[in-house]
Amino acid sequence: MAAVPPDVDAVWAEGSFLDRIAPADRRELLTLGVTRTVSPGRRLLTEGARDTHVEVIRRGFVKITTSADGADRLLAIRMPGDLVGEFAAISGQGRSATVTTCGEVVCTVIRQVDFLRFLERRPAVAAQVTATVGQRLRWANDRRAEFAAFPVHVRLARVLAEIAASCGRSSDDELVIGVELSHAELATLVGAATDTTQRALRTLRAKRLIRTGYRRIAVLDLAGLRAVAAHGEPR
Repeated sequence: MAAVPPDVDAVWAEGSFLDRIAPADRRELLTLGVTRTVSPGRRLLTEGARDTHVEVIRRGFVKITTSADGADRLLAIRMPGDLVGEFAAISGQGRSATVTTCGEVVCTVIRQVDFLRFLERRPAVAAQVTATVGQRLRWANDRRAEFAAFPVHVRLARVLAEIAASCGRSSDDELVIGVELSHAELATLVGAATDTTQRALRTLRAKRLIRTGYRRIAVLDLAGLRAVAAHGEPR
């Protein structure tokens, strides 16, 4: 891991935590910690650990996973501008999930005591932290509701459209998702068996909405993918 200046140039995602707080609050928050570059495949936080610092993702993406029945299950992807580790910092409880870097990541590490004092001084930021936790819970609840209501290819179209919009990079006539995703990881995101998810991928490929390779997904028609996500027939 390499330390980098706290004023490192960073572009955060639209709708991320940093995007939703005032510029002055953002600058002060980012000066509270140590900014570093972390190599691919490294754990920033580990499920069950008792450490309490928070991390602000400045560049790159991270995967949020939890262990179940001896296997890692992908819960979400966090992007530049997102805050991770806030639940343990606020509650003092153990880490609820593992956070792992996808490619090189630049992040700012902030001690719990400094983070909590900052929230006391900046109630508007504290409100955004609360809103962030609420939005993540709602996202998880919406996914669970979809598991029973919609076929797998529709659930997959919704997840891929969301990920492509936040993690996609334009390349020729396609939008390449900038995070490597295995079929097993996609299956956990949509609440389906891996072989069922593979069939759903074939369905979306047959509609010429996506192109896939080894841990690589490119969206060929984002509008079409969103149409399937929005208008897919319920069960």
